[in-house]
Amino acid sequence: MKTLSLRGALLVLAAVVVAAGPAFGADSALDSLKKGTPELKSATVLTFGPEGILFVADPLAGTIFAIDTGDRAANGSGRPKVEGLDEKIAGMLGITAKDLLINDVAVNPISGNTYLSLARGKGPDAKAALAKVDRAGKVSEFSLKDVPFSKVTIPNANTTERGRKEAVTDLAYVKGRLFVAGLSSEEFASNLRAIPFPFKDADKGTSVEIFHGNHGRIETASPVRTFVPYDVKGETYLLAAYTCTPLVRIPVSDLKPGQKIKGTTVAELGNMNRPLDMIVYNKGGKDYILMANSARGVMKITTDGIDAAQPITARVNGIAGQKYETIASLKGVDHLDRFDKDHALILVKSDKGITLDTIELP
Repeated sequence: MKTLSLRGALLVLAAVVVAAGPAFGADSALDSLKKGTPELKSATVLTFGPEGILFVADPLAGTIFAIDTGDRAANGSGRPKVEGLDEKIAGMLGITAKDLLINDVAVNPISGNTYLSLARGKGPDAKAALAKVDRAGKVSEFSLKDVPFSKVTIPNANTTERGRKEAVTDLAYVKGRLFVAGLSSEEFASNLRAIPFPFKDADKGTSVEIFHGNHGRIETASPVRTFVPYDVKGETYLLAAYTCTPLVRIPVSDLKPGQKIKGTTVAELGNMNRPLDMIVYNKGGKDYILMANSARGVMKITTDGIDAAQPITARVNGIAGQKYETIASLKGVDHLDRFDKDHALILVKSDKGITLDTIELP
C-alpha cells in the first residue's frame, strides 16, 4: 500500500509551489483561461486544480467552469472557526439565512482559504454565488466579474428534472485530468468522465454499473455521490460511495469513453443513508477515508487491503467489507474537505445555524 494519499501529495506539491514563488511557464494552465464573467445557472460541486484554479460544477447548464481565483500565496497559519456562517453569508448577499443554500466547500491547498458554492434562494430561480473564508475567519463574496475562466460542456448530460440536478455529483482533479461523476442521458445513466485540463471537449464518459449489496441487485442508474482518487501500488483508483451506502473501487485505467464497466463493491456501510463528502488522509502510517453521511455520522474507514478486497456479489443485511468506526464527537457534519495534512475543514449544521470549523484528523 502507498503511504501518502493523493490529496496529501497535492498539499506537499502546493507547499513546493509556494516556496518556489508564483512564476509560471509558457505551458501554465492559466494560459488557457480568458477574462470575462462566467454566467453560472447553478454552483454546486467544487474542487481545486493547479495554480489556484477552482473548478465549479453547474449541473443545470451541464457545464463545468475553471476559474482563476488569483489565490496563489500562503495565507498565514491560522485555522478558521466561524459560527453563524449562514447568517454572515446571507447578510452579505442581502438575503435571509433560510433562503441560503451552501452546496459545497473546497479548501485551496496553496493558501488555506476556503471557498463555498451557494444558491441565493431555494427555487428554480435561485441565483448562484461563491464565497470565501480566509484562515482568520473573514467571510467575503468571491466576485465572478472579470475573472479569467474557461468552461467545458458535458455533451450527454441528463435533461430530466432529476438528471439536471445530478448531471455532476462530484469532481476531483488528478494528474492533468478532471474526474467527473454524475448522471448522463445514456441507458446506463451512472457516468464517470476523465476530462483533460486545459479544457477542449468532454467525451461521452464511461457508464458504470455496480452490485448493491443492501438492495441485492445490479444498479446502473444510481450516480456516485462522492468519491476520492487513491493510489495503490502505482495504480490510481476512484473510491466511490453511493446512496445506501456501497463503497466501490474503480480503476482509472478502465475509464474509456463510450464503454460500460462494472465497479468492485468493497463495502456495504449501511442503508437509509446518503454519503455527503469524503477525503483520504494518513494517520500513524496508515491511510483512512473520512466520510460524512446524512444519517450515519462521520465514518473513519480503513483502506487496509482495499486493492485486493473480494467483491460483494450477494445480498447483504447490514454492513460488510471494509471496516470503519463512527466518530461520535462529530455530529451534524454536512460538508468536509482536507485542510492540511493534520486537519479537516467541516461545516456543521445545528439548530443554531451553520458553523465552519477545523478539526484534527481522527
